[in-house]
Order: sequence, then structure tokens, then C-alpha cells
Amino acid sequence: MTADERDGREDVKRTSLPDALSVLPLRDTVAFPMAVIPLLVGQERSVKLVEDAMRSNRMILLVAQKSVEARPAGPEDLYRMGTAAVIQQLLRAPDGTLRLVVQGLERVRIVDFARTEPYLVARIERAPEIIEEGVEVEAFIRAVRDLIQRLTPLIPELPDELSGAIQALTDLRQIVYLVATSVPISVAARQDLLEINSLPAKLRRLIELLQHEVAVRELGQKITRETEEEMSKAQRDYVLREQMKTIQRQLGEENPEQAEIEAFRRRLQEAPLPEEARKEAERELSRLERLPPAAAEHGLIRTYLDWLLSLPWGKTTGGQIDVGHARKILDEDHYDLEKIKERILEYLAVRKLREERRAAVPLTGAGEAGLVAEAGPLPQTPEDEALREPILCFVGPPGVGKTSLGQSIARAMGRKFVRISLGGIHDEAEIRGHRRTYIGAMPGRIIQALRRAETFDPVFMLDEVDKLGVGFHGDPSAALLEVLDPAQNHAFVDTYLGVPVDLTKVLFICTANTIDTIPSALQDRMEIVSLSGYTEEEKLHIARRYLLRRQLRANGLQAEEVTLEDEAIRRIIREYTREAGVRNLERAIAGVLRKVARRISEGAQTPIAVTADKIPEYLGRPRFMNEVAERIDRPGIATGLAWTPTGGDVLFVEATMMQSHEEHLILTGMLGDVMRESAQAAVSYVRSNAERLGIDPKIFDGKTVHIHVPAGAIPKDGPSAGVTMVAAIASLASGRPVRNDLAMTGEITLRGKVLPVGGIKEKVLAAYRVGVKTILLPQRNENDLEDVPEEVKRSLTFIPLGSAEDVLKNALVPVPTESGLLV
Repeated sequence: MTADERDGREDVKRTSLPDALSVLPLRDTVAFPMAVIPLLVGQERSVKLVEDAMRSNRMILLVAQKSVEARPAGPEDLYRMGTAAVIQQLLRAPDGTLRLVVQGLERVRIVDFARTEPYLVARIERAPEIIEEGVEVEAFIRAVRDLIQRLTPLIPELPDELSGAIQALTDLRQIVYLVATSVPISVAARQDLLEINSLPAKLRRLIELLQHEVAVRELGQKITRETEEEMSKAQRDYVLREQMKTIQRQLGEENPEQAEIEAFRRRLQEAPLPEEARKEAERELSRLERLPPAAAEHGLIRTYLDWLLSLPWGKTTGGQIDVGHARKILDEDHYDLEKIKERILEYLAVRKLREERRAAVPLTGAGEAGLVAEAGPLPQTPEDEALREPILCFVGPPGVGKTSLGQSIARAMGRKFVRISLGGIHDEAEIRGHRRTYIGAMPGRIIQALRRAETFDPVFMLDEVDKLGVGFHGDPSAALLEVLDPAQNHAFVDTYLGVPVDLTKVLFICTANTIDTIPSALQDRMEIVSLSGYTEEEKLHIARRYLLRRQLRANGLQAEEVTLEDEAIRRIIREYTREAGVRNLERAIAGVLRKVARRISEGAQTPIAVTADKIPEYLGRPRFMNEVAERIDRPGIATGLAWTPTGGDVLFVEATMMQSHEEHLILTGMLGDVMRESAQAAVSYVRSNAERLGIDPKIFDGKTVHIHVPAGAIPKDGPSAGVTMVAAIASLASGRPVRNDLAMTGEITLRGKVLPVGGIKEKVLAAYRVGVKTILLPQRNENDLEDVPEEVKRSLTFIPLGSAEDVLKNALVPVPTESGLLV
């Protein structure tokens, strides 16, 4: 220890501290004993504190604030350990602020505060450090000196003389406080050093802080060097390429292959590819540069890079969803379908709220501990993937507007519309892409459609999802799971591209004619929305609003040149286009307008009026008639109702008996296993209950019963023909025909109970189209009539069935007897 140091330390010891000192709060700094600190004082109360101290003993108490925001700082904003200091110099600036130079004297502890106005005054007590000596302390001092030597070159703002000064000091307190004052460490760490009582403990804590700072600084320098090297290499490569291109141009030897590689490089730099896709593209581009043009892989890599860089990475077209605008567009494009439209609007509203609030809604709920979460954006968690909207699947017969609904949704959202047909696909590579090693390999249809759409958020319609096939190349429905599952499609990997593609912004919509053939795993990820078909009145409105306008444009006609009466359209619907949808209706209208266009081109006067009685002149003889009234002309024939993938249909069941050596049952008409079982159950029920049903039990003796369902080339199956077969057999056995204005549906048990069936709406619409007036249906299906349009329900009579006796009671025509009518 030098003489000057010894004298300075003795001066500090001789300094007598008062019992109370004025407190000057410090922001972003901590004052240590034996340290000289420059301070800038600007607050009014702090200026007054300094001025009062200068008029007395110049001594003040320097205490760090816990928070820099506290102005002015109160007792609760200050630490309890501080440093007594004396003001050595004072300079008053023109703006009224004071510039001080203070000398730290001794560590003190605040006992309490004597007053708080006009500034803080605290009662204090000395807090001397515990000084220990030994081998451990000496090791600590050497470690501190070594770390300072390593740290000084790493921090430019540290003076070079610091290391030498630390080497010359022997006083433990001076070493600790000089290092703590000089090295850039946090305020909290400095306060921690000030409050530690034992000097060896202070040294240990100081070593930890210095080691952390050295590690961070050395790592930062390493990262900076590596980055500079990479930048230098990239700049050098760029300069060399530019020079090489300039030389080639001057010599007239510019290589077209090299020009193509440079074009790829420019596209790669401009495209906002994800990190993994960018790395793969750069890797393949480097390989392409090294390969000669004659190499087999050269063309494969060029094609791959072209596909990868042609995708619309990061590009979206959809704006903010406007539910009111969407409703207007749906009403413009589609008549009726109110429930379908409501479901689509709900879907769009949910999507709109999720997109708007995912990053903006504050958390306001209270936790289990009763603490309210701070306001902030909703985090995107893995659980959110399961909360995504379900995939809509429109199921219905052809021509009911499934595809056009998807187009309307795209128009309402301002997005591109893309459609791919899945019918007949039996190779999973059609969905997931081919391996690049195969000849003619290309990405799957999903990636191809995204490239055509030129955006990553189109409305994507997967058509005919119920017609997927399974072949030896794999199951395409399994590949579709990765596309449609919200938990997986954020990283869909096409086999050809080999990099993850985010499909979460794509709005997928599926269509199908029937749900029976949709794989169950796909059904689990969809919400089925059924479109059953249209009534005659609905078809009339659709034809008037949409079909006629479209076909007028398609055939080059003006609206004032032809008038198509409503009755003419009704006749087309009834006699020429008996279907669930409106596709054939539009074709028939197009046929009428083509003939009108021919007449106009031949010089006919306009306008040309097309009335109902002129329809055969344009479309030929009628294709349909009231088949029910013509077919039900004798006992043994009954009219049933069936559901098919193309909508509801009318089914005729015919029964007859003939003498034979053995009693057995013949079933014809391409019946499936379920319908065959229904026929056997119907025969068994009628024979076992013949007396109760008013039928001669011996009528079946020695006879073969033959049940036939016409249109034998068409396969038929399903559990809804039981009551129709009972009615046909009972009609045959009793000689009483079935009513010709009546149709029925339902399954039968051996006890005669009528069981509920499905597809009620489709069956009712089919009966309505063919002119049926009364429908028999199971009692438990009465609730399904809520889905039937009111216009149809007003035109039909519905009779609920509880048992087979109810069927015969309402279906068979009464026969006259001597005493009157037998019902």
C-alpha cells in the first residue's frame, strides 16, 4: 500500500458521519465507497438538497432507485443500503442544473426516514464490511486481475490503465469497488455487490459477473468475425461473377446455360421463400452450376427449381371478410337454399372473428389464483390448430349448385377459386406428388393448383371426393388427410418438392354425391352440408333468374327478342327434365333458345313467344308422364320411394304368384342383399298374418311368389322398401289394387313394426315431381318433414305408419261387397 493510499484511507476513517443525512436518489447508477462519481442534478428538490448541503458539511447520502420511472422517488422507491459521500466540486450550468463531483466515503444503512419534504432525510448507521484474509482471498484477487486483463481488450470504453491500476492495488475494498465502478454491469448487480457484507463474498460475486461478461464479449466477437468472413466471401463471389460475365460478353462467348442459372439466382433472391425451402433451392442451384449440361440430372434440377420458384410464396389475395357483402353475393348467385346460406355465413363470420382477434383480443379472464392476466395478443398455441373451422363438404345430387356455391364463397371473400376433380384418382402420388427420380415426375395436384391460382390463400374445391379409388399405388384418401387435417396441413410436404408448404390459409371445400363412399377418416375432418334438390316452384325461379339469362347470352340473343312463359318452363320441368338439380333444365332451355336463334337468323319477326303448347315443337315429344297412374293398374303393384346418389326416385315393386311343385321365392331386378332380406321378411309377415289381414291363408299353398323391381339393369339396395313389398304382396293376395296416387317408404320387421329410414326430404321431392298426392312414411320420420319446403308440404298428404296394418289400411283400394264397401 502506498503512502497516499494509506493517508486517504485514514482520512475516511477519521471522517465523522452525522446521525442523519439528506438522501439524493440515483437513477441507473450505484455509488460505491472510495469512488469519485460525476453527477448531474436537475430536479428542483435535488437542487435544493445540494445547495443546503453546500452550506453545511457538504455530506449527502447516495442511494440507488429501484425503478427509474419513479419521479420524485419516495422512501418505498429506494434501496436501504447506500453510500455516504462528500461533494468535492460544484458547477452551476446556465439552464439551472448542477454538475457535481462526489467522493464516496463509507457504506451506510438507512434506519428510517426523518422527513420527506422538501427532500428526503434519513437516519443512518454505519455498515462496515467484514474483512478476511487467507489463501482463498488471494486466489480471488488473482482471478479478478486475470479477468480484467482479458476484458479490457474486449470493451473499447475501458481505459488501458485500468488493468495496471488493479494490479497495483492491495486493498480489497478498493479492488472491488474500482472494478464494480468501471466494468459495465447492471444496476441490480452493482447494488447486490454493495449490499454483500463479506469482502470475500463480494470478490466471489464479482468474479461471476466478470466471467459472464467475458464469455458474452468473446462470443460476440466470434460471431462478428464469422459474419464478416461470410459477407466478404459473398461479396468476392459476386464481384468475380460480374467480372466473368463482363469478359464473356466482350468476347461474345456468353453461355446460355449460365444465363439461365443467373436467372434462377435472381428469382431466388427476389422470392420470399421460407428458410427451409430457400436452403434447398440454394443447394440445388449450386449442384446445377457444377453439372455439365449433358448430365442426366441437369434437366431434372432445372425443372425442380422452376417448380419451386414458381409457387406464389407469401402471396395472398383475400381481403377482410364482409359478412353482409357475402350475404348479398350468395343471394345474387343462388335462389332459396336458406339453411345452406346461413351455414356458409356462420362459417365466414367465425373465420373473420378468428383472423381479426387472433393477434388483438386481450385476455380478461381471472386465473385460479384470482390474478387478472395483462392485456396482450392471444398466443398461437398448438391447441389453436384443433380450433380451426371444419372442412365444409357439400353433399347432394348433380346440378344442385355445389360447385357454384364454392365460387360464390370465393367471390365473397375476394379470393381466387381453384377446383380439382378427385373422381377416379387411385394413385396417392396424384395428391402428394412423385419422387424426383422418376421420369416425368411432377408435384401433386394440390401444388399444381396453388401454382395456377398464383396465391397461397385460394378457395380450393375438391370435387367428387366420394369417388376416390384405391389402387396398388396407394390410397389417395390417406394422402388427403394431411391436406385437410388442420393439425397437419401447416407443414404439408409434397414428395416432389421435399419442403414443407403451409396450407393453413387455403379454404378447402369438398363436394360429393353421397356420403356412403367417402372414407370414414375423411368424413371425420368434414362437416356435411346436404343439398337435397329443388321443387318445381324453386326450379321456375332459378330458371327465370339465372338459367334463362345465362343461355340468352350463350346463344347470342337479346332479352326482348324472345319471351319464355312460366307455364312453358313448368312444362319443361314436368315432362322433359325430371331431376333433383337444374342441369338438364338448363340444357332444355338452351335447346329451345337455339331453335329460336335459328328462326331469327332465317328472318323471323321478333319477339318470338314460346308458350307451353309449343314446347313439343322445340324439344320433341315429352319424355316423362304420370307414370304412377299408368303403372298401378292391377293388384300386386305398389309404388315405393328410394334414395339415390342423384336424388330421390320412385320405385315400383311388382308381385305375382304361379303354381309350382315347391313353394319358394324368386327375386329379380338387380336387388342388393338388404332389399332381398326385406322381400323375404315381407313375404314371411304376410303369410304368417294372412287371416288377420283378411287374406286366405291357402292362397300361397303350392305357389311360387315372384317379386320384381323393374329397371333391372340398375342396381338397387337399401333398407326402405319393406312396406312397399308388404303392400304389393298383400295387394296380390287380396286382389285389391294399391291406390295410384300414393307412394310409401319404410322398413318392416317380422312383427309388422315399421322402422324409420333416411333420405326423407329427397324421397318426398321425388314423389312430388311425379305427381303423387299421398305419402306413407314411418311415424318416427315425421320430424324429418321439417326439412321439406312448405310449398311441397301444402301439396301433399302425409300419413304416419306404426305397423304393417296401417300400410294396408291406407294403401289398398276398398272393394265393393254385398253389404257395402270393405276397407
